[in-house]
Parts: sequence; C-alpha cells; structure tokens
Amino acid sequence: MSMFRSFINAQSNLTAQARRAFSTTLYGGANKSACVNPEMLYLQPRWHVKKDQATTQGAGKVLVGMIQKRWNSASAQPVELAKIQRLRNIGISAHIDSGKTTLTERVLFYTGRINQIHEVRGKDNVGAKMDSMELEREKGITIQSAATYAAWKDYNFNIIDTPGHVDFTIEVERALRVLDGAVLVLCAVSGVQSQTITVDRQMKRYNVPRICFINKMDRAGANPWKVVEALRTKLKMHAAALQIPMGAEDNFQGVIDLLKWKALHFEGADGVDIVERDIPEEYMELAKAKRAELFEHLAEVDEAMSDMFIMEETPTSEQLAEAIRRATVARKFIPVMMGSAIKNKGVQPLLDAVCSYLPSPDEVTNLALDIKNEESKVELSSDEKDPFVGLAFKLEEGRFGQLTYMRVYQGMLRRGGFITNVKNDKKVKVPRLVRMHADELEDVDEIGPGEICAMFGVDCSSGDTFTDGALQYTMTSMFVPNPVISLSLKPKGKETPNFSKALNRFQKEDPTFKVHVDSETKETIISGMGELHLEIYVERMRREYNVDCVTGKPQVAFREAITDGSKFNYTHKKQSGGSGQYGRVQGYIEPADIDEDGKDAFFETRVVGGNIPTNFIPACEKGFREGMAKGFLIGHPITGVRMVLEDGAAHAVDSSELAFKIATLNAFKEAYMKSSPVIMEPIMKVDVTAPVEFQGTVIGGINKRKGTIVDTESGEDYFSCVAEVSLNAMFGYASEIRGQSQGKGEFSMEYLRHQKVLPQEQAELIKAFQKKQKEDQK
Repeated sequence: MSMFRSFINAQSNLTAQARRAFSTTLYGGANKSACVNPEMLYLQPRWHVKKDQATTQGAGKVLVGMIQKRWNSASAQPVELAKIQRLRNIGISAHIDSGKTTLTERVLFYTGRINQIHEVRGKDNVGAKMDSMELEREKGITIQSAATYAAWKDYNFNIIDTPGHVDFTIEVERALRVLDGAVLVLCAVSGVQSQTITVDRQMKRYNVPRICFINKMDRAGANPWKVVEALRTKLKMHAAALQIPMGAEDNFQGVIDLLKWKALHFEGADGVDIVERDIPEEYMELAKAKRAELFEHLAEVDEAMSDMFIMEETPTSEQLAEAIRRATVARKFIPVMMGSAIKNKGVQPLLDAVCSYLPSPDEVTNLALDIKNEESKVELSSDEKDPFVGLAFKLEEGRFGQLTYMRVYQGMLRRGGFITNVKNDKKVKVPRLVRMHADELEDVDEIGPGEICAMFGVDCSSGDTFTDGALQYTMTSMFVPNPVISLSLKPKGKETPNFSKALNRFQKEDPTFKVHVDSETKETIISGMGELHLEIYVERMRREYNVDCVTGKPQVAFREAITDGSKFNYTHKKQSGGSGQYGRVQGYIEPADIDEDGKDAFFETRVVGGNIPTNFIPACEKGFREGMAKGFLIGHPITGVRMVLEDGAAHAVDSSELAFKIATLNAFKEAYMKSSPVIMEPIMKVDVTAPVEFQGTVIGGINKRKGTIVDTESGEDYFSCVAEVSLNAMFGYASEIRGQSQGKGEFSMEYLRHQKVLPQEQAELIKAFQKKQKEDQK
C-alpha cells in the first residue's frame, strides 16, 4: 500500500524505482520485459482488466480508481510489441439523430479520455466533447467530423465522429476513405432510415467492415428485431444479434451476451461497473433461439461454420467469435450489438466488439497508384521501415494556421522531417505533429503506419498524397458529389477582404462547397448540398470573419441535356482588314452516359489527313467545353454529351486557335438546338417521419408538391414514408412539416438523380431566363 500512496503523492514525479514497483504490482515481473520502457507501464490502459489482480480490498480499490482517473487514456502509450495489431481506426456513422455523438461521448468517458459526461445540446452550457463548434452545440447536430485518440484495455483507437445530416455527406466520405472499420448506429425505433442506406453505400464504396449498434433501447416503441430484419432486407447484408435486450423502453435493464452466455448489468455511477450474472429464466428460451439464429447466419457466410452446421455440431463461443471476426473483416456479415448510450448501457461491450471483430490496419489491403509506372496499382505495407506514404484527407483552419489531417499508410511521419507532395513535387517540412482530441491538440514526435494525426504549417489541398520523396505514389481519390442548390451572396455594406478570405477557406476545406461569380449579373454564387449546408457557411462567415451577408433566393442546380443526336458542319469566317479568322468543323454530337469517374462531357477527334492541323484540335475541344459549361436553354451546365469531330478545313493564313474555338462553340450550339434539348432538375429522396395521426396530412402535403410516394411503413405511434420529390418543390418544407404535425414530424432528404422537367415547366423556365437576359441587357 505504501507504493500506491507514493504514486498518488508523487503523481508524475515518480522515481524509476517506484514506477517499476508499481508496474510489478499491476503486471507481475514476467510482463515487464514485453515492453520497451518498463517505467512507463503505469501509463498503460490495462486497469480495466488488471486492477483487481493488483488489489482487491477496500482502500486499495479506491486508490486504483484514483490512479485510473489521474492517468486517463490521453497519456496511454501503445505497447511496441505488435502495436499495429492493437490499433483500430473506426468511424461512428448513422442517420441524423440516431445518437452518434452521445455514443462517442460515452466511449470517451469509459476509455478515460474525459472525466465527465456532457449531453449533445449543451444544456449544461458545456455540450458534447466532439461537438466543439459553437454552432454544433447550439443546433444539437454534428457539422464537422471530429477525430480523437483513446485507449481501451490493450487496444488504441482513432475515432472519427461523423455528421448524420445529408448536407454534410462529404465529412462521412472523407472519414470512411481513411478508416479501417466503422460502427453503424441505428435507432431502435426508426431502424434503417434513408441516411443509413447512404452511409452503408459509402461504406461499401470504400470496403469498410462494420458493427451495428442499435441505440435508444430505452425509447418508447423500441424493437431491435425489426431493426435486425431491416438490416437484412434493406441493406442486403447478413446480420445477426450478438446480444438480446433484457426489457425495453423504461424497463431496459441490460443485455444478455450470447457468446459469454451471461446477463450484463451496467451499475454504479454512469454505468461504469459491468456486473455479470446468470441469464434469467424468462430469457433463456429467447437466448437459445437467437444463438441458434446467429449460428445459422454465420453458416451462410463462413466455410468453417457451414461445415459444422451440415455436420450438426454445436460451435463453442470461441469458434463463434472467430467466425464472426472472419466474416466481418471479409464484409460478409454485420454483428449487431444493443444498448442505450444516453442511459449508459451497452457501450463497453461495443468497445470489446470493436477490438474483437473489426480489422487492424495491417489486415486491410491499401492500394496506391504508381505514377512512374502508368498508375499501376501497388499494395502498401504496414511496415514503419518502408518509405513513407500518407494521405491528407481533411483540412481545417485552426488557432495556429491550417490544420491538415493525415492518415499514415506506410512508414513513419516525424516532426521536423521532410515530406513531398506528389501532386506538385513540392518538398515541405513538418513543423508540428499533433494527435487530435476534438478541438484539443496533443503534440507527438512521430506517427507510425495505420495511425491518424494532424500537421500544422503544411500548405496542401484535401486529397493530396505525401511521400518521403523516393516514391511517386498517389492514393485513389474519394467520391465528391455535385452541389444541388445555389444562393447569391453579397456582404452587407462595403465588401471587406474577409469576404473572399472566408469563401476561399471554406472551398479549400469542403469540396462540396463551390463559389463562382456569374459572368452576366456579376453576383457571387455559392453552391452546396442543401439549404442547411449553405446556411451554416453564411452563419460561420458572420461569426468567424465578422462578415454579415445577404442571400438571394435559392437557385436549383438545373442541368441541360440532349435526347437525340445531330450532325454539324459549321464554317466560321470573318474578314475585317488584315488577317481574318477562318475555321471549318464537321462531325456530330450524341447523348452519352456519365462514366464511373463522374465525367459527362466527351470530345473525340477522328480527323485524318491534316484537314484540321493538330495544333488547333485542343482549341476545338476548348470551344466544346465552353459550350458545355453554360447551356443555351436557361444558362445551366449541359450534361451527358459526346462530340465527335470528323472533318474540317483550315486556311494557311487566317486560321488560328481562336477561329477554331469559336467555330466549334457555334457548331455545338447549332447541333445542340437540333438535338431535342431538355432541362433536367434534381430529384431528392425525401424520408419523412411523423406521428401516425398526421399520416394523411403529411402524405397529402407531399402529393401537393408533386412528389411520388415510394414506400410507407407504419408503427404503433409513428409512420415513415419515402418519397421522390423535385428539389425545386421542397423549399419551405421544414416549416410546413412542423405545422402539419404539431412540431413532431421530421424529414431528411438527399440527392437521388437528375430527371427531365415537364414540358410546361420547361417552357416557363426558358421564358423566365429570356426575360432575365433582356432585363440585364437594359
């Protein structure tokens, strides 16, 4: 006991002898040699499993608890031996308001990262740790993904808490691009919602294995089995519960672990103490049935389990756990956990499941493209001795300048070291290296493979690849959706440098936030993923840059397209003294599908015999691209066109790049107007949830907006419906749904596709555009 008192009194000023004595008490003499630095063993987060071996009596327990609180996982150093196998890079993703940030707050508390739990909406004037922006705490939503580093038992976690609102979908995209696993949070009442399906699609895009956590088991109407069934039917994945709940709603007491075959109760302050008891008799039959169901689903995706199932053998818990891990890492199976984050139940077993079933960085295949070898694919290692390769996946303006989030894939990143940006071959020094804890920073000297960190003072763009200079590798880029809504923006009063400074910064941070100046009206136009997305940036301009702005009416991102093909044969001839302009182009245009990379404009040349000199071909393509940028019906970009240049003619003196550019632009316009052009509008997938008694009114409101009901689902108290509605018809719907449902209804929407507008609407849009052009010319 004297050793423990010495530790408490000396805190960080322990002698080496006292440190060794303490580590021996906790670990025993044999384990000391497994670590590089035995004196630092007391910093290891092994209290969770070892503290009872150190001391089991009264005061000793209190002192161990004090040590836990004093030395939380912020100070934890990873064990060198097999460090990367004990690292987990995970994201926490879900539909809006499923409890992601509340869950992350509990994870930080149980891992010792924070000393006190705070709630999301900041009712205690503090707010959740990961919602560090003032706007996030006011609105009770996550706007920016936030990263942190924590430790649980012998494992270290990099955790990214992502937004649920579809307007901030790019935050989820870039987080999943660099993560090795994810926790998909679902509401026990609402189940699989529209954004859940979107997040699942993003996880599949980046091959991210996942665990599902059914949250809000304390809510009225909680039904986890309905949610598990929805995972199977809507996400088309094999899923089975590893736990069953004891009670639900107000009577939710804990969970029964189907592998441990124990009932888990979460007792003590904030559910810190997990008490294992025998399974109550009334749940025994259900537990047996659900364990058999788990075995059946594993048998469908795992060969070893399939053999046992055929042979009618009964697997042990260890065999089941191994099969769950194999199938989860292979992305064939989703293990399902349950609990209530707000009631502090079920979070610690979820952390155990992350350690047990999600892959470590060295189990994930990461590919880079070798620029020197025609961008052939190269598999990266997880060895710290190999040349450095890292991806800058997110930028943020911090207190000390630009903060660049970096995922290290191979080799070591060291403070003071030099790294090379592959995009521009620029060599830069890493002045400062930090681990993130929401908006707090912890300085580190080096970061190894598989880890996530942040750098200061490195100028780059989101998505840039860095190497040590020896390799010319680049990581594959992430998917960036196109904006669907625009606003005109101008500062109140005189324009200050802060206006353009803010817009430049936001564009650099967020690839879905676009800014351009309209060539005719000279207005500044901002574009984004939704009304809330743009509203947040306008508010951030006011708060962070002291620039009050006035916004114009929201503009929908219409597109123009052709439905037919047509030929062109156009001659541009101009003579006005001196050398003139001459260029003739001949060919055809036709509709084209958007390819996998998102390209929608294709230019081909089949000119032979030098009828158009090769040095003028790029000018022809430039004219085509210029025509695609601004359509001829209502001035919106044209999508899905292939232009094929077959022939032409040039003049020895009068032909120039300008002449061929103008010729191609006019030829394209002429052919475009003969190709049955149409206007395309963005169609949104709208997911509405409201009390059952307002179902008729809500569906009537969607019909009034010319929406198409795709699916409806009714529960005891609430119903949900999925509809496809034009974005142009969705303005003002937020206030309408509140009025229709006494403030109890909510909705979310996401971009689905562009679709032809009705002929009468097209005529109205063209008429309005022509009227505006005439007014602008006056």
